[in-house]
Amino acid sequence: DPAKNNGKDFVVQRQPTPQELDDCLTAWYVNINVRSNGIVFVKNGAAISVGTGEQERIGAVEQAIDKAVKKGHSLRGAVMSSDAFFPQRDCIDTIAAQGVTAVVWPAGSMNDAAVIQAANEHNIALMATLERCFLHI
Repeated sequence: DPAKNNGKDFVVQRQPTPQELDDCLTAWYVNINVRSNGIVFVKNGAAISVGTGEQERIGAVEQAIDKAVKKGHSLRGAVMSSDAFFPQRDCIDTIAAQGVTAVVWPAGSMNDAAVIQAANEHNIALMATLERCFLHI
């Protein structure tokens, strides 16, 4: 179901490529076992970075980006999984600057319309699972 905002429908404009879809599935399955605020970047079938344990989602995204960069990985063409919804569009804007092309996330925020709009502006494929994999142990 498209997110609604002031009577306007927000629909993701770009579908994932087969490789992006495979990588998003891998990222989602890895994320199932990552602690809360889990962010996973995958590229060509390999998990290249994980961010977790931060108090806010953007912090987990920034942590995962920092880890990837410090290990010499480029995120250009990578995908990202988030274990829970994005409360703001900042995560999408941040990963777009790194060249991430697709995201899998559960959706469910009051701000989903802004997240979808950001993905469309950056030509990022966005797939909603409609189910969180947020892990608290």
